[in-house]
Amino acid sequence: MIRISTDIAVVGGGVIGLAIALRLRADGREVIVIEPNEPGSGASYGNAGTVANYAIIPVGTPSVLRNFLSLVLSPDSPLAVRTSALPTLLPWLARFAYESLPHRYRENAGRIAELVSDAASAWTEFASEINASNFLSAKGCLYLYETRKAFKAAGADIELRRRYGVSQELLSAGEVTGLEPCFTGFEGGVFFPNAINLSDPGEVMRLLTLAVKRAGVEFVPALATDIVRERSGLRIAASAYELHARTVVIAAGAHSRKLAASLGDPVQLDTERGYHVEYDMPGLPIERPVCPTAHGFYFCPMQGRLRVAGLVELGGLTAPGNPRLTQALVRNARRFFPELGTPSRSWLGFRPSMPNSVPVIRPSRGGRDVILAFGHGHIGLTLAPRTAQLVSAMLAG
Repeated sequence: MIRISTDIAVVGGGVIGLAIALRLRADGREVIVIEPNEPGSGASYGNAGTVANYAIIPVGTPSVLRNFLSLVLSPDSPLAVRTSALPTLLPWLARFAYESLPHRYRENAGRIAELVSDAASAWTEFASEINASNFLSAKGCLYLYETRKAFKAAGADIELRRRYGVSQELLSAGEVTGLEPCFTGFEGGVFFPNAINLSDPGEVMRLLTLAVKRAGVEFVPALATDIVRERSGLRIAASAYELHARTVVIAAGAHSRKLAASLGDPVQLDTERGYHVEYDMPGLPIERPVCPTAHGFYFCPMQGRLRVAGLVELGGLTAPGNPRLTQALVRNARRFFPELGTPSRSWLGFRPSMPNSVPVIRPSRGGRDVILAFGHGHIGLTLAPRTAQLVSAMLAG
């Protein structure tokens, strides 16, 4: 058994855990990161690469609640539920239904809006700190609507974003084509001019990991399985390691629920399984992330490749990938770009999802010796610098 003692142990080496570790080292704290896999290799790598300061609308909305059954049953739906996971998902789904009611949807959007409001400026500063500024592109993001009915139905979300100060521009069909010539036949769109996208999330995660290591943070390549409060602090069991820390930050993404529960903090966290496919190509057909909203995915311009990312599958952490969803991404991508051939690669990752889409960023119920920082869902990349700031402030009292 290898024994290690430290001031702060950050459990989780995704973008949230890495950003927290870097910030706490800047505060002068001794920090270790406990992560069994390559740091930043999960959802932090496989996302749409968008710093989405506009993404205040929770997954659960009155429209999703009304159409939930038809969404789940449709083969081309952006939402899928694995029937084998239903027994464990039922409590989460019940809470999701409640959080999708009109008054809850509006309240949750307000809480998310407060968190993401300064995401673009925070990421610009953060990227400079980790030498990743060259991977930021400030060309905005585009939502597309195929029919007038769909555009009209989006009115409630548009108005809610307007209420919370999100910068957005409503585009006609001609204005959509002027911005992205490959997309014709749409009734209109919403353009978010202040959104930033990362041209290579994996490379940015590599640079972030290097910055954390340069700052003097030690990495423990192990899976944390238990955390116990003792008189002298906290004991963390992690494979062949026994670690002791004065403070623990649980930032293990979709794997955080069990660790929080072991400390008396039951949290209704579950897993959204996200997918992407990529097409290597020297010239990209788009300049910015584009989301055909009816299909629930993004076309994402990356360095030397087009990434098609998105969908939501509720199904836990252990089931194998769902080929139907990968095929749905490929099929829908070809609707817009028929020349696309076989994907160069595909990917499955796990988003840590709360029923209200609001991340958990707070001290544990048992005290400030444990900080919870997980459940970011679709906005983990977006909120990494902001989450690090909040955790730093909590530990500073």
